[in-house]
Amino acid sequence: MSLSAKIKSSPRIKNMSYKMIVKNARPRFWIRFFITPFIHHFGKRSVIRRYTRMDLFPFHKFSIGANSTVEDFCTINNGVGDVFIGDDCRIGLGSVLIGPVTIGHQVILAQNIVASGLNHTYTDVNLPIRLQKVTTSPITIEDEVWIGANAVITAGVTIGKHSVVAGGAVVTKSIPPFSITAGNPAKVIKQYDFEKKEWVKAFV
Repeated sequence: MSLSAKIKSSPRIKNMSYKMIVKNARPRFWIRFFITPFIHHFGKRSVIRRYTRMDLFPFHKFSIGANSTVEDFCTINNGVGDVFIGDDCRIGLGSVLIGPVTIGHQVILAQNIVASGLNHTYTDVNLPIRLQKVTTSPITIEDEVWIGANAVITAGVTIGKHSVVAGGAVVTKSIPPFSITAGNPAKVIKQYDFEKKEWVKAFV
């Protein structure tokens, strides 16, 4: 039996291991400075600004591609799922990524965007919501997407290649490639017509 399997098979050892790794919902100091740099991938010329909160745990993956930047006051958390950021991406000021989230290449996220693959369950009304289980559903943001400021991307959503999400949109359903989406809940308002070679109004 592997070490990981042994830990998972024993509630006492599992709880003790968790406390060694996590304090107040953040990785402990020794994890951040002595584990994270060696088990997660940081691409060439990638930049994580000084005032970014990187809550990276060893039990899920994180990677950022070459020439990508995470701006100040962002939060990146892989506590419940992997977080992958591709090459040549810009994650704007104050944005939040909670895994599982996969971001392709050449993606622009403006300011204060929230993309969370995590949800809290609330089915048991006799138990505080914070004590109930969490569920996860992956978010995928494909190549060349541009997401405007203050947009929210909910769990389970895929945003197709070269699409635009307007500022303030709340995206609750997947978006096809080459689309422009706006509103709350977000709807496709334009799509690119490859025959006409222009963006045309979507009939939905």
